[in-house]
Amino acid sequence: MLSVCVAAAVARALPRWAGLVSKNALGLSFIAAWNLHASNSRLQKTGTAEMSSILEERILGADTSVDLEETGRVLSIGNGIAGVHGLRNVQAEEMVEFSSGLKGMSLNLEPDNVGVVVFGNDKLIKEGDIVKPTGAIVDVPVGEELLGRVVDALGNAIDGKGLIGSKIHRRVGLKAPGIIP
Repeated sequence: MLSVCVAAAVARALPRWAGLVSKNALGLSFIAAWNLHASNSRLQKTGTAEMSSILEERILGADTSVDLEETGRVLSIGNGIAGVHGLRNVQAEEMVEFSSGLKGMSLNLEPDNVGVVVFGNDKLIKEGDIVKPTGAIVDVPVGEELLGRVVDALGNAIDGKGLIGSKIHRRVGLKAPGIIP
């Protein structure tokens, strides 16, 4: 019965609290009220002031941390290049991932959008798709293990001979070594 009273009091107070209470805090108050319902016998013995302090302790003690991540949206796509808006902190040559699972590399950094080279079939990407930066600069495997192998743009084997065992990786944007010493 007491939890019904708490829920009714919260419901009556919602219009007054709407401007002051965030969505997360409101959800936490309902969770705290539900947890209070579990300890119903203890609450029936306490007064209103003590119940308020217990509720306040549980709300203030709740973990309110939020994991935020930067995302962008595809504005245009064509010829293997995606125009993406919203990736303000992306680095040049950083790997990004589209919502379809395809990967790309940011190249053209402008104030309001980023040009991304798509590694794969750009037909799988639509305008409005979400793009997430990975935080890693694009690198590929290098070394003797690649001799005679067929690889894609990211250095993944596509010849059916298994994985490439190279332990050395280099950034894509580095100047290639000369042919003549």
